[in-house]
Amino acid sequence: MTLPSAPPSPDLPAGLARVPKTVVMVGLMGAGKSAIGRRLAQRLGLPFVDADAEIERAAGETIEEIFAAHGEDYFRDGERRVIARLLADPVHVLSTGGGAFMDPDTRRLIAERGISVWLRADIDVLLRRTARRGNRPLLKDKDPAEVLTGLMALRYPVYATADITVDSTDGPPEVTVQRVIDALAQLLERKHAS
Repeated sequence: MTLPSAPPSPDLPAGLARVPKTVVMVGLMGAGKSAIGRRLAQRLGLPFVDADAEIERAAGETIEEIFAAHGEDYFRDGERRVIARLLADPVHVLSTGGGAFMDPDTRRLIAERGISVWLRADIDVLLRRTARRGNRPLLKDKDPAEVLTGLMALRYPVYATADITVDSTDGPPEVTVQRVIDALAQLLERKHAS
């Protein structure tokens, strides 16, 4: 777990002075879950945790190596256990892998112990961002546009059940971070009022 480097940003809405649950970033690869999550954690004065990094640490292998040696089912089982452990930790910002929210048990745990934020991105944004990194097991030796389009069709209806949806677009990441902060503040205000 990365400790917060500073106290919460002084310009936060009053309702975000104390976030009651872990903020869980969900979405497809390339949506910006780690980049936005890390910046969000700084603004909120919370630790940031990348679930994929924790899985690699626990397994002693990269995600690409886990997929190659053991397959996706094995990886998903380990992912489920690591996320369950992380959701038991004190409040933080948690970035999850693109398939994590698809698991019903993980989704239930996130609903109980966290606030889910779907970073929704269109295909062009995802293609540009995923092209920058060659370590995406689901894109290995396949047409990225075809794979991502198929994943969008399968996963977007499930991601849409997240507590918050924020569009992740090209441009300064701070703009997306501010959208997440505004949406979080609105959600917490509604829950506080009810």
